[in-house]
Amino acid sequence: MDEKIKILLVDDDEFVTMSLEMIFEAEQDFVVVGKAHSGKEGIDCYVEQKPDVVIMDIRMKDINGLEASEKILNLDSQAKILLLTTFSDNEYITRALNLGVKGYLLKENFRNISAAVRAVIGDRNVYDGHIISKLPSLLENEGRQFDYKKKGISDKEFEIIQLISDGLSNKEISEKIFLSEGTIKNYISSILNKLELRDRTQIAIFYLKNK
Repeated sequence: MDEKIKILLVDDDEFVTMSLEMIFEAEQDFVVVGKAHSGKEGIDCYVEQKPDVVIMDIRMKDINGLEASEKILNLDSQAKILLLTTFSDNEYITRALNLGVKGYLLKENFRNISAAVRAVIGDRNVYDGHIISKLPSLLENEGRQFDYKKKGISDKEFEIIQLISDGLSNKEISEKIFLSEGTIKNYISSILNKLELRDRTQIAIFYLKNK
């Protein structure tokens, strides 16, 4: 049997964490390894449990979810964090994009949370439909012209950047451009180094801002 996907739930509403736990544990491929009810507890639980995915609320009593996400990503740049909130403020969305979280979902659509987590595990970024509709204007407002050649980005690397921004996983990219997954990973490592970015999520956001 495949190893289960380990989930950490961070929300100051205990009813929310209890409800999410019931959803995940009703399916065979998930296990909830921790429930935290503040941003600080969430950081501590992440360090202790090393979950595969963190489901994080934004507005909490002590450290909010964006601050907690930033601290977790500073500790582990590969952390996969899904924000789950009732708020779709432009400021929150923009900051979440800049942090490099894996997704931003609204609680009203929480029933899709299992599929969202599976997508994140598959190296996809997940955004609520309402959030997606806001992205073009938000990113356009931050955009600026950028010369990829000056950063040493090759044509093949630029093609991979575009495919990442389209939401393709490493496996899908390898199949599309006929290179091994290992080669794709090497290209992505090179891109991250040249653009001074942390992960593939930030590559996608960088491209959308600067295309």
